[in-house]
Amino acid sequence: MSPHPSPPTSSTTAPAPQSRLKTVLGTGLGNGLEWYDWNIYASFAVYFSAQAFDDTNPTSAFLSTMAIFAVGFVARPLGGVVFGWIGDRIGRKHALTLAVLCASFGSLLIAVLPTYGQVGVFSSLILLLARLIQGLAHGGELPSAQTYLAEHAPRARRGLWASSIYITGTLGLIAGLLLGLLLSSVLTEAQMNSFGWRIPFALGAVLGLIALWIRSSMEESEVFAENKSAQESAGTKVRVFSALWKGRRTALQVIFMTAGLTVSYYIWSVSIAALAKQNLGYSPQEAFEAALIGNVVLIVALPLWGLASDRIGRKVCAIAALAGSAITYIPLILLIQGEFWQLTLAICVQLAFLAGFLGHAPAMYAEMFTTANRASGFGIPYAIAIALFGGTAPTLNTLFGNQVLFGLYAIGLSIISIITIATLPETKGKDLAESA
Repeated sequence: MSPHPSPPTSSTTAPAPQSRLKTVLGTGLGNGLEWYDWNIYASFAVYFSAQAFDDTNPTSAFLSTMAIFAVGFVARPLGGVVFGWIGDRIGRKHALTLAVLCASFGSLLIAVLPTYGQVGVFSSLILLLARLIQGLAHGGELPSAQTYLAEHAPRARRGLWASSIYITGTLGLIAGLLLGLLLSSVLTEAQMNSFGWRIPFALGAVLGLIALWIRSSMEESEVFAENKSAQESAGTKVRVFSALWKGRRTALQVIFMTAGLTVSYYIWSVSIAALAKQNLGYSPQEAFEAALIGNVVLIVALPLWGLASDRIGRKVCAIAALAGSAITYIPLILLIQGEFWQLTLAICVQLAFLAGFLGHAPAMYAEMFTTANRASGFGIPYAIAIALFGGTAPTLNTLFGNQVLFGLYAIGLSIISIITIATLPETKGKDLAESA
């Protein structure tokens, strides 16, 4: 026998850790696709509403199409339940893979949707089915992506890594805006009504397949894998709903701390272009350009705030963001008097403030829960908050009929969020493997 030990074989060598690029790209592409899906549906509804419904009453057809859009928000909490359960019981990677597969399938259904003239009411039902599938997928996509990314991120840079979630989401939103502008400029109105509206959904289905291919080869987070192995050794299983009930106080905190953020974000980032056209007297071109500039500012601000949260703490940044948004909300609304620069400045200031919470939110949420119930514990109440407050924000804004009055509503929710966050412990740099 040789006195010298043999070098370790390749079979005993630990696998190389997953690259940062693959982690960010895998989570980011699917997350960006979610925002892209929501945006193109709202943007192109005016074209395909007459295809999916009886076109003898265009107004009724459009309203029916937008009602189905709202169904997607209603389905989000159920998606949080389904994919939260999958993420905590089976794995984050599996939840991410299934979510993007469902989202891609929903886009494909809309892309090949038979018209009302071809199949009658079945066209409307297929559209409804597609949005339900996408709503379920999107209800699970963001929580699963945020959990996965937070568990892979270096502890000292978790806030910075977390900012990539909303960077990719905003890029998806911008991609939808740019595609709408491109198609409407190169195709005639008749072509848009005939086939042009199908193009963005077909592209979304293809992008979903690319994201699916990337995610299928991603590794499970080490934190989750170790926790699952410990459970198997102890002969125990994660009781998702039991854990959610026990942690109901934390779940309520997620809802309350998210309420103010999601209302202001949906107004100033997601729906501001439509609101500026409908309620503020701006031309479509001006509204689009102002929204685009504002979202570029958001992309720049997100990593800066994420990095700041790693240095000075999550609570300070989140409270500063919500307070800044609340204090400037009504003055900025009053500033907007029909000039392009006024609308642009208002959007940029609001989104620069909101980035202070959005930039590190995935890390902050992940740090509130244990590994055993992180995906469901965060995902379910978060989806409820988005459905209750974010999804209803544009509609309520229109119903209020007064931007200052709606501003007071947004400010009130922001104050509730600030109070909730102030009661939370600081979690910057927390070990996600800790049991408490």
